[in-house]
Amino acid sequence: MLIWPVMSKGGGAGTVSPTDAVMLMNREKAVVIDVCEADEFAGGHVAGAKSIPLADLESKLAGAVKNKATPVIMVCASGMRSKRAVATATKLGFERAQSLAGGMRAWREAGLPVEKA
Repeated sequence: MLIWPVMSKGGGAGTVSPTDAVMLMNREKAVVIDVCEADEFAGGHVAGAKSIPLADLESKLAGAVKNKATPVIMVCASGMRSKRAVATATKLGFERAQSLAGGMRAWREAGLPVEKA
């Protein structure tokens, strides 16, 4: 129960706030990977995000992000799947993988741009 406040806010190790994500995207050319299913991605995603559903991440991430030193921001609806995606990316050698805290919900609440496919 003590971990619930951290989990409910989407915070914790390996996470980045929507504002910090924008700074990483602008300053360090971070790549945003949306790990939602195709229908969720079509309903709205971070502008410029690449769609790789969580189930396909292990086989497709290296093809989508060539340089493993590039910051990678994993995004899903709430931040739960993206945390698993960070673990997968780290296992593949992406040392700067982070999860967007709060997922697309937090991104929208911050008033940041959303694209629809």
